Amino acid sequence: MQMIKLNNDLEMPVEGYGVFQVTPEETERCVLDALAVGYRSIDTAAAYMNEEAVGAAIKKCGIPREELFITTKLWVQDQGYDSAKQAVESSLEKLGLDYLDLYLIHQPFGDYYGSWRAMEELYKEGKLRAIGVSNFEADRLVDLILNNEITPAVNQIEVHPFHQQQAAKAVMDEYGVRMEAWGPLAEAQNDIFNHAVLKEIAAKHNKSVAQVVLRWHIERDVIIIPKSVRKERMEENLDLYDFSLDQEDMAKIAALDTGKSTIIDHHQVETVKMLNGLKIHD
Repeated sequence: MQMIKLNNDLEMPVEGYGVFQVTPEETERCVLDALAVGYRSIDTAAAYMNEEAVGAAIKKCGIPREELFITTKLWVQDQGYDSAKQAVESSLEKLGLDYLDLYLIHQPFGDYYGSWRAMEELYKEGKLRAIGVSNFEADRLVDLILNNEITPAVNQIEVHPFHQQQAAKAVMDEYGVRMEAWGPLAEAQNDIFNHAVLKEIAAKHNKSVAQVVLRWHIERDVIIIPKSVRKERMEENLDLYDFSLDQEDMAKIAALDTGKSTIIDHHQVETVKMLNGLKIHD
């Protein structure tokens, strides 16, 4: 597995397995399958409601803890200094772990400054090996950086060929924050797997459209966490390292950028209301 170095010199697999929208009932089997085919990075979140199932798979897999890279996230309901610390302990307990490799603020809403101070302390204590954010627009990311001691290692945002986030990536590169793509395959939006341009590039390399898109992310130094509940698709999504895209391929994919989200718009008031209203515990 190709590794990518974070701004604190911690190495993270460039490709992981994401469990967003995987049901708790399926998650344990899916994570075990992912680990069996070669994934070592697993991405979950408190709001996914499947941390316990991820933890069960980690316990059963037989892989040494130091070979795994486990990410989870702080939900909006738990923003703030004290509640963030409690949320980390809750996630550690559910996952059956003593530390997390990466912990992210899931959404840029609520008292995320208080959360960040708590996360900085837990990072210094060694409970969190790296800390970062998710869904932060460039302005909020830079504001957080300028007003705190530790720069986020990662910003996990929507990135795919139809929403390439070029300006956001330039800002992250300037400050040493790694871009991580959720929805790297656009959650199958815009009929991505039948897109004529992507199919042409895939045929050229004797690969699938999914493999071409995932390889495109890697060529851009973007961390990816594709999700599938099918073991054969997990294997396909890992088979990215025996080909590369040339400048012509990259230019054709660059032309697909719409410059806007195709999945969820965090600028919409209704989105803010919805995410703030989502409660994951009493």
